[in-house]
Amino acid sequence: MDADTTLIRGLDWTIAWDEAAGTHVYLRGADVAFRGDSIVHVGPGYAGEAQRVIDGSGLVASPGLINVHSHPTSEPANKGLLEELGSPRLGQSSLYEFMPVFRLDPAYAQAATEVAAWELLRSGVTTLCDLSGAREGWADQLAATGLRAVLCPMYRAATWSTSNGHTVDYHWDDAAGERGLRQALDVVDAAARHPSGRVSGMLGPSQVETCGAGLLRESLAEARRRGIAVQLHAGQSIVEFNEVTRRHGKTPIEWLDSIGLLGPDLVVSHGIFLNDHPQIHWPHASDFARLAGSGAQVAHCPTVFARRGIALNTLGRYMDAGITCGIGTDTFPHNFLDELRMAAYASRLVSGNFKAARTFQVFDAATIGGARILRRPDLGRLAPGANADLFLADGRHPAMRPLRDPLRSLVYSAGDRAVRDVFVAGRQVVAGGTVPGIDIEAAIARLQAGQDATLATTAARDWARRDVDALSPRVYELRG
Repeated sequence: MDADTTLIRGLDWTIAWDEAAGTHVYLRGADVAFRGDSIVHVGPGYAGEAQRVIDGSGLVASPGLINVHSHPTSEPANKGLLEELGSPRLGQSSLYEFMPVFRLDPAYAQAATEVAAWELLRSGVTTLCDLSGAREGWADQLAATGLRAVLCPMYRAATWSTSNGHTVDYHWDDAAGERGLRQALDVVDAAARHPSGRVSGMLGPSQVETCGAGLLRESLAEARRRGIAVQLHAGQSIVEFNEVTRRHGKTPIEWLDSIGLLGPDLVVSHGIFLNDHPQIHWPHASDFARLAGSGAQVAHCPTVFARRGIALNTLGRYMDAGITCGIGTDTFPHNFLDELRMAAYASRLVSGNFKAARTFQVFDAATIGGARILRRPDLGRLAPGANADLFLADGRHPAMRPLRDPLRSLVYSAGDRAVRDVFVAGRQVVAGGTVPGIDIEAAIARLQAGQDATLATTAARDWARRDVDALSPRVYELRG
């Protein structure tokens, strides 16, 4: 008897991977079996023995979703603050004027991460790429949540500030950038040795305008030595586009290409503001063709930009051109299925074309696209030999019915409400919609304390010495 085999028998729907066709397909009445951390059967009539059998009637089996870009150590604390906040004289972004003011103290990083992980797991995410500052115990804390984790420690040679709300100043310290890279290398090297087997690394020079050519080239060389990728924020703001063109006379994409960064080892975080974006007038470049021809990949995070009236132009256009795209939750909430819906709707709105991002493209980006970015062909698919990262959705949930197409029901109607069970490396980490490995009430209480501490001192960090109520007024006036 296979003592460590789990069988999910007679599933109503299975989103299976057809290797020959290179696509996901729907199966009815299939069985999914996994032994240890590996899938051994997807299809009808599993004939082997199993220690555990799950009745699949009424259930939808999906490959686990892959989040390629997230900041879980800080973003959960921004709830109630940044939903309607941006700088009208800094390209509508909240990056430069507001986010530094509301930055959560690192002492609360673990609580924030647990809150984010709880939301991610309950929405079907099994792999998370965490772009954060390096900290003691980071790998252990993420592994304890049950997620598969990619640590992407961020570092940079320049910090930014604004003294007036309409200009951005950059403060350079090349030695700090070098120290950050060395610390990041220690983190990713240790991650590769983590005993869980579920932690790995990626290098994260923070932003294209806060890193010099030397630091970026050195980062790329070190990543190549380790067989990992570099993820870099670029094309994320009008301020960034203007700053890079001011310095170099080149767009960010052109400059990255000119210094040897733009290629298959680079993941471009966001990649929105190319020269042909509707909010940019720079007709003297061909960023889209350059990006598509380079083999570089894009981490697409629609929600955080939609809040600011900004959208990628468009996810479908990028994917049709052969650009590998993944999906990330750059901000709160970390409800990944909501992010998929936003990815589809934002593309359709900005283009005026209902075909600008089809459901299969959004789901592909969240599964096989993310797997390609992470160089993990064993993730993002349900197929024999793939890793046993999957989730089960309740096809009988009222929000899923009437059920004709499970992905359309899940993405556009039910969302995380229908997610029932989640498995990572064959281990169940969500059961019946609960996450037993995370004490969510305790984590929320600690996070609330962290947000309260941050908001008590916002005026000291703001250029105009505004308190939180002046910076981010409540929806309605508070009385009594």
